[in-house]
Amino acid sequence: MDKKEARKKSKEARKKLSSNDIEEKSLAIANNLLQLDIWDKTYYHLFLPIVEHKEVDTEFILQILAGKDKETVVSKSDFETRRMTHFLLTDATRIKKNEYNIPEPVDGIEVPVSKIDVVFVPLLSFDKQGHRVGYGKGFYDIFLSECKPDVIKIGLSFFEPEEKIKDILETDMRLDFCVTDSNIYKFIS
Repeated sequence: MDKKEARKKSKEARKKLSSNDIEEKSLAIANNLLQLDIWDKTYYHLFLPIVEHKEVDTEFILQILAGKDKETVVSKSDFETRRMTHFLLTDATRIKKNEYNIPEPVDGIEVPVSKIDVVFVPLLSFDKQGHRVGYGKGFYDIFLSECKPDVIKIGLSFFEPEEKIKDILETDMRLDFCVTDSNIYKFIS
């Protein structure tokens, strides 16, 4: 399967999810994350979901991070450079949807990429080798390539992996884990 096919298949499957399905699966994904040995870190990068695209609701993960007194980092995207600027999520952070319905911080305390320990990565699809398929703009591949070498990259998916995505590029960043509502996939040795 190539990326285009994987994107199409995932988008069609997402369309069939009810808001109740999304809530239940998102909660199960958050609960599965608790099984990972990642909670001794400090800075956790979390995406805020595009509700219109029926992405994983990360509110449950936000609650876990707050309960564990962790620093949560969210991003603002620059569509001209395909780069993201990262901000500490605090009670004072104002969130506003951009023109693509991506919730983003309006302003705040900027966090350098070098501080980020764990990144929860949005995706449409992934394969059994840890390759992910996003929306195709490369934002996360660029961002992850700028992170420190030992950053932990965790994909979040409503669906199980494809066997193999064929058209992977050298610049595509592989995941260390991908968590679904029923499984945890580990790709690091």
